[in-house]
Amino acid sequence: MKKIAILGSTGSIGTQTLELVRDNPDLQVVGLAAGSNIDLLEKQVREFKPRLVSLQSSKACGDLEVRLADLPVEVVCGMEGLIRIAEMEESELLVTAIVGMVGIRPTIAAINKHKDIALANKETLVTAGHIIMPLAKEKGVSILPVDSEHSAIFQSMQGENRERVSRLLITASGGPFRGKTRAELENVQLEDALKHPNWSMGHKITIDSATLVNKGLEVMEAKWLFDMDLDKIQVVVHPQSIIHSMVEYADGGIMAQLGTPDMKLPIQYALFYPDRRPMKGKRVDFYELGCITFERPDMETFTGLKLAMRAAKEGGSVPTVFNAANERAVSLFLTGKIRFVQIPEIIEMCMEAHKRIEAPNVEEILACEQETYEVIESRLIL
Repeated sequence: MKKIAILGSTGSIGTQTLELVRDNPDLQVVGLAAGSNIDLLEKQVREFKPRLVSLQSSKACGDLEVRLADLPVEVVCGMEGLIRIAEMEESELLVTAIVGMVGIRPTIAAINKHKDIALANKETLVTAGHIIMPLAKEKGVSILPVDSEHSAIFQSMQGENRERVSRLLITASGGPFRGKTRAELENVQLEDALKHPNWSMGHKITIDSATLVNKGLEVMEAKWLFDMDLDKIQVVVHPQSIIHSMVEYADGGIMAQLGTPDMKLPIQYALFYPDRRPMKGKRVDFYELGCITFERPDMETFTGLKLAMRAAKEGGSVPTVFNAANERAVSLFLTGKIRFVQIPEIIEMCMEAHKRIEAPNVEEILACEQETYEVIESRLIL
């Protein structure tokens, strides 16, 4: 029996992880954490019977305690609750599917307790990769990527000499606005931006895919995950989303991982690595597919990707500012307070206002996040 805890259990990755638990009776959930979706979390607790659960606010925790009074479950709250779940003695693997930099501290806590990490929280490596990866190495902890692109790279490296890797090729669908001009993006509506052509994801990551910011964040993650120089990481637009990413080796040979666009595959791979289990779902039909195509990313129209590459090269605290500015800008777009094209404009404004820190600690990372939010609030007229 493999025992797991999940941070972000009510989100897209969290709910799909629990679907896999249903299909694999040798998985046991011992801890669950959610943000504010008390109704869904209650249902999850009643089905999977974890010992420990967490919500963000004390009021929500109090309400959940009342609802779950008939069950032997402890309800904990806020950051303290996330860390307690991350450190659970009986847990072997922590699935970090929570959104935002709030995932950094519990991930560090889990690593310090020698828990392997199934990583779906981008912000952890984007902002604190210089802390997380050396710590994981020191503690002998595996960081297993759940993101489809990084899982594809990870899978394509199995049985190979990593010192012979010459290039990482990260694929991108291009999002719902592939081929659009800057002028055409001026009047984009929220419902259009949420119509991803291939993937079913949460709202925030779907918008990141539409701006191509997501690819920039993935480049930053790949740098830390695979200890790769940025000039050896390339983004390739692949509209069909069948090739999830590729690894080129010193002899020119390229290994690729292919499959239908289904997040359950990388989640399951991380849960059972190095084993491969049977999994329900559609398979690729190459006769039906017919062909696959590739394009260069348009970084002049989708300037979010261009800014991400700049932030990655500058390093230090700049990726934190990039990430925080994007988070707040996407939130403003989702609530109708700004236009789609303002997202990269806000990111650039915050990057220009920032004074770079070479190797920020966790407190400095979180302070940069708050400073970035303050820049947006002070300079943006909403």
